[in-house]
Amino acid sequence: MDFSDKLACASSPEWVATVMEDFDEFLRDHANCERKASSMAMSFVAKYPNRTEIIPQLIDTAVEELQHFRQVYRIMERRNISLQQHMDKDLYVNGLLKLCRTDREGRFMDRLILASVLEWRGCERFKLVAEALEDAQLKKFYHQLWESEARHGIIFVEMAKIYFPDNEVDERVKFLTEKEADVLQSLALRPSLH
Repeated sequence: MDFSDKLACASSPEWVATVMEDFDEFLRDHANCERKASSMAMSFVAKYPNRTEIIPQLIDTAVEELQHFRQVYRIMERRNISLQQHMDKDLYVNGLLKLCRTDREGRFMDRLILASVLEWRGCERFKLVAEALEDAQLKKFYHQLWESEARHGIIFVEMAKIYFPDNEVDERVKFLTEKEADVLQSLALRPSLH
């Protein structure tokens, strides 16, 4: 279950090569992404406290993402890699957020779907990283991560379908995954998750 079929384009072999050439920098970016993913899940709780049906799952997701951050940080410690002093703007995520509709309900649906799209892309890319790594422990870690990202990819679309008709969610998923491909392909290659 890797969900790469949910994406409108595949990551390039050049992206994998870029990551492998500067894996330490990839780890820094990965740590930042896990922190942001945890914050994103909690931001849904803060912005939509009346959506009580999804709050427990959002909290569980936030905790799991924070645990991933801790795991990445431990790897960084072993490799003597420090966290970045500040987190740069994520051009990929910012590009996706520009696709969100502005009305409250439309934005809510779009942000949930984009959370799934982010997880699907993370799933695809963690799988590629796991396959490219030679270190057995790191390979195992990234294999576990892509399985976790796959679960998260399902969760956010299921949340959207609690509040919106399935066909509307499915249509918006198709639209946003196509636009995600445009955003991804517009960015320069970097040793980063996105």
